Amino acid sequence: MIQSIASVPLSGESLKILAQKLGNRIYTKYCVRQKHQNRTVKKLASIYDAYTDLLAKDTKVYNVLPREQWCKLEMEQRSGPTLQGGEAGWPYIVTLELGTFMVDMMVKNLKINSDILNPACDRKLIPILYHMYAFRSTRQVGFIKPHPILTQMQQEAMETMLTFESSVMPMLCPPVPWTSVKFGAYLLTPAKLMRTLEGAMQHDQLLEKCQNLHPVFDSLNQLGNCAWRINKPILDIIISIFNDRGSDELDIPPPLSEAPKIPHFNPQDPTYTASEKAHMKREVINAKKKCSEMHSLRMDALYKLSIAHHMRDELFWFPHNMDFRGRTYPCPPYFNHLGSDVTRAMLVFAEGKPLGSKGLDWLKIHLVNLTGLKKRSSLQERLEYANSIMEDILDSADDPLNGKKWWMEADEPWQALGCCMAIANAVRSPDPTKFISHFPVHQDGSCNGLQHYAALGRDVIGATSVNLMPCEVPQDVYSGVAQQVEELRARDAAKGLKIAQVLEGFISRKVVKQTVMTVVYGVTRYGGRLQIEKRLKEIDEFPKEHVWDASHYIVRLVFSGLKEMFTGTREIQDWLTESARLISKSGHTVEWVTPLGLPIIQPYHRTRYQV
Repeated sequence: MIQSIASVPLSGESLKILAQKLGNRIYTKYCVRQKHQNRTVKKLASIYDAYTDLLAKDTKVYNVLPREQWCKLEMEQRSGPTLQGGEAGWPYIVTLELGTFMVDMMVKNLKINSDILNPACDRKLIPILYHMYAFRSTRQVGFIKPHPILTQMQQEAMETMLTFESSVMPMLCPPVPWTSVKFGAYLLTPAKLMRTLEGAMQHDQLLEKCQNLHPVFDSLNQLGNCAWRINKPILDIIISIFNDRGSDELDIPPPLSEAPKIPHFNPQDPTYTASEKAHMKREVINAKKKCSEMHSLRMDALYKLSIAHHMRDELFWFPHNMDFRGRTYPCPPYFNHLGSDVTRAMLVFAEGKPLGSKGLDWLKIHLVNLTGLKKRSSLQERLEYANSIMEDILDSADDPLNGKKWWMEADEPWQALGCCMAIANAVRSPDPTKFISHFPVHQDGSCNGLQHYAALGRDVIGATSVNLMPCEVPQDVYSGVAQQVEELRARDAAKGLKIAQVLEGFISRKVVKQTVMTVVYGVTRYGGRLQIEKRLKEIDEFPKEHVWDASHYIVRLVFSGLKEMFTGTREIQDWLTESARLISKSGHTVEWVTPLGLPIIQPYHRTRYQV
């Protein structure tokens, strides 16, 4: 309960969310205690020791999967308590009610002396938490807010110790392989195979009925068994910038001391006109919003860096589970390899491999990919470019903060710096082919959603633009769409359309990329316009008064451009939309089974309110 208070933000936390978190933590504690009491822990330890013994001998070739090995060991130790999901899950409403009861106890009983920070005040006991209501849209939502005295004490405390649940931290030992819907990932903490909306039952019921989910389990186990470690030189540079006022250009959030000052004015002051008052109010709202955003980003970075620093000398693993679509994710939410450029740069594989004859070339190609400079060049041309700038690469590795700083211009600067260091270490080794590298080299699909649609619709033009057809040089669909939009813009500008003239020189790959990527996931023109608006606001030179009109104009051109390039895509999307409409109309959810045997349910429902 005390730990949950420390995590309540200054603006307050929704009662429901706070109660849910607290209820879930109590359920976890209950599960762990139950495993101790029914002797499950002893049996688990015995099987796990034998299992990790075999994992540690992974230099040998085994034709047995981790899941099969675990099941074999479990069969050999059949006597005693069962490991497979012995604990019954608590219904969502039970954890919520329990959490609410405990939050209520905290609000009523946790008090503090009112004179603790100011001895001049009258001493009396005051509650440190308040229950209040706020309107969200048309609904009244209960909030728990900390007393300003508590917030001030926490902010002024000399040293802040961050406390995390073990289940949000990377594991210091290999995860337990998934062998059933209810068993896998952590040794003691319960984990869900599929992340679902709280209270949703249909996914769990469908999974329980499935006869063979072995391919799904094995995929998650394969991902979870990859060991990682921290790239210490990169971590140290990031921490030094974080402690020295951060850097927006390098995506290291600055502290609140760098935030804009919130202007103070008296609304009752008669010297202000009505329009000046409205303007000042807007200024105050914008400044408060900016402060709130900066605080949120700074805390997020603090969490990530604290965990990375804590793990700096360890080997660790990320257990995985999936969402309702079968998309896999690491269970630890704050720090993992699916994070931003900063987070990814801090992680390298624990197990290194000799570079061999082609490894150094791939490191160089990967570095050029991270810069974003040679999207349209062949792999050979990218390699030649990397060789031509070796001086800059080695300078970045040797003196990242005071040298030429070439790495800072890359699309993904921190991963680029890590790659420069890996290349420098390799080329300076006695034999680069025998150099043991731990650095991950990415292989990525070209707008994978569009690849699927192009293949389904047999769109030759579309397929070529997403590299499904043989080409001399890699194709880039985003640049293709940007080029098409630019041609249409130039035509409109010549006809005298003002917004097309304003946009001259501003149509780029970056502006259209997110919208092109998400069109296949059902983004609407409204959503696409917001994405483009965000990109245009990031361009300092673009006149801000034209952002609204320009985003409307560009999204229309992007949609019509995609329609021309991917003729079959739109037809398939329309067919799927119509099918989903008819299925929903008949009172059913949209369901299907993937080739791996995973049942999928679309969990979207329209909410109806009845008075």
